[in-house]
Amino acid sequence: MKLARALAIASLSAPALSLAQTTAPNLVPMVATPSSELVTVVNRYNADMNGLSRRYDAEGSPDYRRRMKEVQQEWLRRLSEIDFDKLSQEGKVDYVLLNRDLKHNLTLLERRNGQRDEEKALLPFADQLLTLQDNRRNLKPVDPRAAAATLAAATKQIDSLRALIESPPKDDGRKSTPSAPKVSRTIANRAANDIDAIKRSLASWYRYYDGYDPVFTWWMKDPYKKTDDALTRYARTIREKIVGFKSGEGQTGANTGPIVGDPIGRKGLDEELAYEMIPYTPEQLIDIAEREYAFSLSEIKKASREMGFGDNWKAAMEKVKNLYVDPGKQPDLIRDLAREAEAFVEQHDWVTIPPLAKEDWRMEMMSPERQRVAPFFLGGDLILVSYPTADMTEEEKLMSLRGNNPHFSRATVFHELNPGHHLQGFMADRYNAHRGNFWTPFWGEGQSLYWEMFLWDHGFQVTPEDRIGALFWRMHRSARIIFSLSFHLGKMTPEQAVEFLVDTVNFERANAEGEVRRSFSGDYSPLYQMAYMIGGLQLRALHKEFVGTGKMTDKQFHDAVLQSGPMPISLERARLENLPLTREGPAPWKFADSLPPPIPAPVKSR
Repeated sequence: MKLARALAIASLSAPALSLAQTTAPNLVPMVATPSSELVTVVNRYNADMNGLSRRYDAEGSPDYRRRMKEVQQEWLRRLSEIDFDKLSQEGKVDYVLLNRDLKHNLTLLERRNGQRDEEKALLPFADQLLTLQDNRRNLKPVDPRAAAATLAAATKQIDSLRALIESPPKDDGRKSTPSAPKVSRTIANRAANDIDAIKRSLASWYRYYDGYDPVFTWWMKDPYKKTDDALTRYARTIREKIVGFKSGEGQTGANTGPIVGDPIGRKGLDEELAYEMIPYTPEQLIDIAEREYAFSLSEIKKASREMGFGDNWKAAMEKVKNLYVDPGKQPDLIRDLAREAEAFVEQHDWVTIPPLAKEDWRMEMMSPERQRVAPFFLGGDLILVSYPTADMTEEEKLMSLRGNNPHFSRATVFHELNPGHHLQGFMADRYNAHRGNFWTPFWGEGQSLYWEMFLWDHGFQVTPEDRIGALFWRMHRSARIIFSLSFHLGKMTPEQAVEFLVDTVNFERANAEGEVRRSFSGDYSPLYQMAYMIGGLQLRALHKEFVGTGKMTDKQFHDAVLQSGPMPISLERARLENLPLTREGPAPWKFADSLPPPIPAPVKSR
């Protein structure tokens, strides 16, 4: 029976009740939240972009580049016509969120255009092939004979470039002697990935006509196969001859081979930091990370001494790593740890966790392939458990067992579930849901990391083994800031980042490689890895400002952040404090100046 019908039937015989009383006990209370005048505007923008992203599916094509730029500029113009000063605080928050996204999207389009310019020597045929899909989406009639000639010309160009890379001609001193394009392995790796995208676009174009248009198939069957094969061979050659992959490595979706990454430089970092409303330089953020790391190092040595290892914290951590559960028992451990954290939080009434939020999360096992880039479990409404499978090598099995031991897991299960990512998503779907597209890792990952620090402060980690597990992650998040920013500044290579994690956090080497590969794969924004600790510290400073001064209780503060919807923490502060806002956002907030000192764990004799 549907819920609405059940409530209607119940109301026939039940006495009149208030809205709060009629709310089913396992659902979210139907409380009113502050409304924004721009909800419809934001929803309309989201709908426009979702529709256009489906329509212009040949990403990077001439039509895609032109149309995406036009739409952002048109929305900026329309947004500027709104009388900002007449908006409520919630309306101003939405205005700032949309305004910053539109401008940042234009910045990203320009950055990507610059990257394409760097690839032109390797991909002179790209626009020709992507335009075929543009024309199809524009419903232009196809000329099969002309299209066959286009593919034949592209194939010839592709094969010529591949031959130059595979067997460079000897320089005989003549100016006309062709030579292979000279590009860095970063540009070459990006170009190879773009070739994979061109192949997918071309395949979509071909499938649309093949068999439905007999004349098209008659002309195109052989040229298409030759072009597709040429693109496959060309991408492989670029990866093996320039990037440094071995034979068989580096295909789409493969998590093997060298870790390359694509650093954005100081200019790019400055743009990203401004977008996230972080008023610090990369060097200042690295200093903050080093201070946090120093605290964790001091605490882990304290736990090491309690375990009888003196200051040799790596030896103590080795013992903790070897306390893993047997294969097949990890799901039971995750379940128990999740319930323990929920009970601890609810016992202190720190945040609202609706019963439904404890009921609706699910658990699945992570594939061996994905574990190569995600060596630890991932979460949200679905927690993916990273643990050895039967077809892993012995080395992979041991790395996974040791890296996901109970004491490491105890500090992060609640990061992924409640009160972490799962509760974030649960509330974001129910409060200010129109802000979902403004998601930022400083709000999402920052909250989950904040809860790790909050529970530490309140004694959740009791034994030295549990404290070492928590400090492993805390050191890890400090190290992420250092290696990711250093990489984008050109001061650290991916290989050096792996060594840095092994040396400073005592990572298993395979897990360190997976972590760095995931960080630089291109699936995450450049600031994603630093957002955990920096976002957590921002919320820590915000908690001091509101709860530490008595303006809010813990529960009021945590619920208010969860119900706000995603946004930069600086804007969250302005929203809660009702601070003045301009169209560009709040005044810069130097959150590190007001951070509460980290709380040492009490020493307990064993």
